[in-house]
Amino acid sequence: MAVKRDQRRRQIQSSSKPGLPVASAAKRKVSSCQKDDYSEVTKIPRYSGPYLPEDIWCQIHALLPLQDAARAGCVSHDFLNSWRCRPNLTLSEKTLGLKENAFGGARQARYFTKIVDGIMKKHSGIGVKTFTLQYCGSCIQASHLNNWLQIAVTPGLEELVLSLPPVPQAEYYNFPCPFLLNGRGDSIRNLNLTCCAFHPLAGLGCLRKLHLYQVHITGDELECLLSNSFVLEKLNLMHCNKIICLKILCLLKELNHLTVFECATLEVIENKAPNLSTVRIDGALIRLPFGDSLQVKDLEILCSSESNLVHYACAELPLIMPNLETLAISSVDEILNTPVLPAKFLHLKELEISLGVSEGPFSPAYDYFSLVYFLDACPGLETFILAVLQTRMKHRSISGNCSGLRLMPERHHASINNVKIIGFCSAKSMVELTCHILDSATSLVNLTLDTIYDGGYESTDRLAVHEIGHCSPIGKHMIMEADKALLAIDKYIVPKVPSRVNLNIKKPCSRCHAL
Repeated sequence: MAVKRDQRRRQIQSSSKPGLPVASAAKRKVSSCQKDDYSEVTKIPRYSGPYLPEDIWCQIHALLPLQDAARAGCVSHDFLNSWRCRPNLTLSEKTLGLKENAFGGARQARYFTKIVDGIMKKHSGIGVKTFTLQYCGSCIQASHLNNWLQIAVTPGLEELVLSLPPVPQAEYYNFPCPFLLNGRGDSIRNLNLTCCAFHPLAGLGCLRKLHLYQVHITGDELECLLSNSFVLEKLNLMHCNKIICLKILCLLKELNHLTVFECATLEVIENKAPNLSTVRIDGALIRLPFGDSLQVKDLEILCSSESNLVHYACAELPLIMPNLETLAISSVDEILNTPVLPAKFLHLKELEISLGVSEGPFSPAYDYFSLVYFLDACPGLETFILAVLQTRMKHRSISGNCSGLRLMPERHHASINNVKIIGFCSAKSMVELTCHILDSATSLVNLTLDTIYDGGYESTDRLAVHEIGHCSPIGKHMIMEADKALLAIDKYIVPKVPSRVNLNIKKPCSRCHAL
């Protein structure tokens, strides 16, 4: 027994550290075990995340919405550094989480200014690629706008959007054009200004898109900007009422898109851009001298107070812009019927005509059937869309039998394959136009007749596409007219539809348009 006790004592001593009593070694072992167990149960290790290069974290942070990016910067040193170099700054009431006019005019402006001021002062100004400032409330002090732009407009900036609320002309904010000098604006590709004065001192070498809305700029100042913006592709001018002569130089070889709308003082457009192919212009300006226009392929005549724009397009455009491929016309009034065209649109593929008034009937004397002459002048036309907006129908309704319908059997439209009439009504001339298309369009595949003008749903069943919500409101006069149009379709149109043609009849909504 004594021998066994000695062996046991030596085993215990060998398991302990030299120089420590057995009891101390055992106590240390128990204490260590207790500590490990406690750590596993209660200690939460700090997670630092995977190691990523700083530029990767910056890219991740840049993808966050503005509010989330700001919150991340408050809890992370890495994201705080990214916040100070955030490349995309979009500052608006929406991105800042402000309800529009939540505090009222001046107070809302002060609150908006305070938030934006805090953001811009914490930004280093380094690495900004896009800067957007949009505010719809009352006026913001020019000194604050200058400070923010001075921080944002740095070398490397690619997109600058400044949208200010409308104010009296004398109070327009004067955009600080010197900020664009000395290389600071050389990288800007997209410049979008609203409701300010802009007096450029030089061109922008990388500028590709220029959008000016309610901007005070003269024709000479705009020419100064354009003369050195050689890569400009898109120019939009809307409500710029200081321009008398718009000069588009031949040096703008990349310019392919031009929009000019409601520039009240404009008297002449001198276009020499060799590759300008798309033009959007309001009806009051389309009659102005334009310059070189043979290269224009896509033309949209925007709605204005001008009348007889369809008549003008037929009488003049085949000679001015003979190479059109798409043409869209909006007219509020047509007193004159569509004439026989002096020349043909040999290249026109798509034609869209929008006729309408916001109140009352559309020109009761206008003969829809006269549009046959327009179709006849487009031998390559493939798509024809006619939209008629009115709140009452005063045209002569069709009645009686088919023998009274006008015919033009000698005219054929071999290329038309898709026709859509929106706002189809029981007007005799509209029914005659539709029947003529069915008789003469030998390649017709699709014919859509929509008896309601409400923006146009693609589905035949309106109720199926807005299970939540409602259709656009339609007056009872046009709902009753839609019922008459359906009767006219059944009696005069359906019997003429060839088997190869897909007829799509769009009826009023059974829920929203019920009387």
